[in-house]
Amino acid sequence: MHASITQFLTRSRRAATVRARAWASLLLAGATLVLPWLLGSLLAGCAPAIHFRSPDHAAADDPAPPTEMITEQLIAEERQQHQVRANEDLEQLLVPNPPAYAIGSGDIVAIVVWDHPELTGGLVTSANADPAVSAAAAASANATPQGFVVDRQGRIQFPLAGLLAVEGLTEEQARALLTSRLARYLAHPNVTLRVQAYRSKRVYIDGEVKSPGLQAINDIPMTLVEAINRAGGLLPTADQSRIELERDKVHYAINLRDLVQKNINPGLVMLAPGDVVRVHSRDESKVFVSGEVVTPKALTMHDGRLTLNEALGESGGISPLSGDARQVYVVRKTPQRTRVFQLDARIAGSLAMAEAFELQPKDVVYVAATPLANWNRNLSLLFPGALTSAVSAASRP
Repeated sequence: MHASITQFLTRSRRAATVRARAWASLLLAGATLVLPWLLGSLLAGCAPAIHFRSPDHAAADDPAPPTEMITEQLIAEERQQHQVRANEDLEQLLVPNPPAYAIGSGDIVAIVVWDHPELTGGLVTSANADPAVSAAAAASANATPQGFVVDRQGRIQFPLAGLLAVEGLTEEQARALLTSRLARYLAHPNVTLRVQAYRSKRVYIDGEVKSPGLQAINDIPMTLVEAINRAGGLLPTADQSRIELERDKVHYAINLRDLVQKNINPGLVMLAPGDVVRVHSRDESKVFVSGEVVTPKALTMHDGRLTLNEALGESGGISPLSGDARQVYVVRKTPQRTRVFQLDARIAGSLAMAEAFELQPKDVVYVAATPLANWNRNLSLLFPGALTSAVSAASRP
């Protein structure tokens, strides 16, 4: 009885092996018929793996973005264009000798006519007054600014002098104007005029700073560095290479690290009333690496700098099993058009060019697959799992 069961199981295993080998032969025969067509379609010309199509798939006549090969000449041209754009922005923003503060509408002006306290309503005493009384008056003035408010038409009204147009004048110019008016009624008037409260001109700073908000422009020149310091300084998440200045609907890109490397003092970047300064975050400056790399990921730029070589290195490099070193692409969206750059990493000097090629925020680095990897994946779609099972069964003794 036991011998019969053993013989039956042996015959069953032999029959299963024969059926598996027959099935494998059929699959391999089918693959033999399909392979010529599949290889012809996959290996014809090694076409690039990136294809651009319109959203509605109807614009067949629209040309795809041309592929620009990354060469030493292209790198030099890109670097020169970047320098030209940066210099154009800097020329309009750098002010070596900032002008003195000009009085504006809404400012509060404090005026003292020495030896004539009646002209200021008794708020300020003469030079011979009691120091304690003067100190009390000064403390009261600091608590609540008192003086002459510049109206919407840029004028103040002062006893004996009448209406004075002081908007746009410096403190010295306004003092000279008031002295000339009072000289008609007073002998050798001694006048002191200064802005007590600065309320006419402001800038707004936003983004990765400690205290974003409005900053009033006063007698201290409002430079970019001054505005950032008044806002509490930059946060650790701030991208020093991406500071945006908006003035009269025109946007300027400022790179603090680039200024320092050019030996340009960032304190020379002068702000104007109404300017809006935005300090972008490092999280907004990312480069996306995908395709046939070891570890596809989104990379944060290092204060605005990241080369193609660094992006590939931080992603583990090109996959040795499926990556095509001839087809390393960089897709960049510009306001004018989409640009596609290609690097052939097999040629001599390609690593040096990859290190010199500077990426920009939101760039997409894509490594295409080799024709053999594409063939293997398409074959797996045609025979999902069956071919592997059949080959395994056929290889059994």
